[in-house]
Parts: sequence; C-alpha cells; structure tokens
Amino acid sequence: MSNNNNHPLGKAPWFHIIVSTGLGSGFFPGAPGTFAGFIALVIWYALYLVLLPPTLFYITFALIITTTIVGVWTSNVMEKYWGTDPRAVVIDEYVGTWIPLLAAPCGEYTWILAFIGFALFRIIDIFKPLGCRKVEQIMPGGWGVMFDDILAGSYALVLVIIIKLVVVR
Repeated sequence: MSNNNNHPLGKAPWFHIIVSTGLGSGFFPGAPGTFAGFIALVIWYALYLVLLPPTLFYITFALIITTTIVGVWTSNVMEKYWGTDPRAVVIDEYVGTWIPLLAAPCGEYTWILAFIGFALFRIIDIFKPLGCRKVEQIMPGGWGVMFDDILAGSYALVLVIIIKLVVVR
C-alpha cells in the first residue's frame, strides 16, 4: 500500500469500489489493510471448516489466481479515480493473506498456523523487505498494487512451511 492516505476519493464506478475495497473493508479506519487481511483469514477459515484439505488447497489457489486477475483489473481502474495505489484499495491484502494459508492445514494446529501466516504476511507487507518495495515501484498500475503483496505473501508462505516442518512435524 502506498502512502496515499489523504488522496480525495473521487467518483468511481460502484462495481470497482465494491470489489477493490474488499466489499468495503478498505474503508475501515486506522488499518484497512490489516482489517481486510483479517476478513480474508475469516473467509479462508470458514472454507477450512467445510472442505477437506486437498479441496481447500485447490479452492484457495483458485481464489488467489482469480482475485489477482480481478485485482489487477480493478486496481488499474481505481487508480484513474483515486490516484496511485490508494489506501482504500485492499483487494491485494486478500491475495497476500491467502498465499501463506496454502500451507496452514495440518490438523489441530491449523488455526495457529493460519494466524501466524496472516501475521507474518502483515508484518512483511508493512515493512516491505527483500524487494517488496522495489516490486511496487517498478511494476506499473494494478500489477504493482498486487505483486508487492504476492511477494510478501510468498515470503510468509515459506516461513509457514518452515514453521510447519520444524514445530508441527
């Protein structure tokens, strides 16, 4: 997310407002990215409760791919109205949260690993180490909006896999 916190939110197509803001979660005061990521975690956990692990993996992967494609499109549209990487556009937080959750299912520790994955993603996304900030700067428009979070989520995924291998076994 950019430092575009005070940019006036001009008129934009309602469909793109609803989608890009994660059904309005991007308007949450204070920490819209964290709130949106938490909503994504809740959605994933609800799916976890009703799906078997192999199916959950494929559904999560499909959500990541579909939301990335839609996110690039809607972010490009919203930048025309609200400026570069507007704070209220949080569809990228959903994708970034879901990536480390690919490795979370593991029986009784699932909810702990899921929360750790969410927390690691948010920390990495906020501080943007190891090229996350560079990706955001070099990729234009919606691609930059989405891919810094994809990279942060991928780093969190690697850490969740390591934690799972070392602690859960």
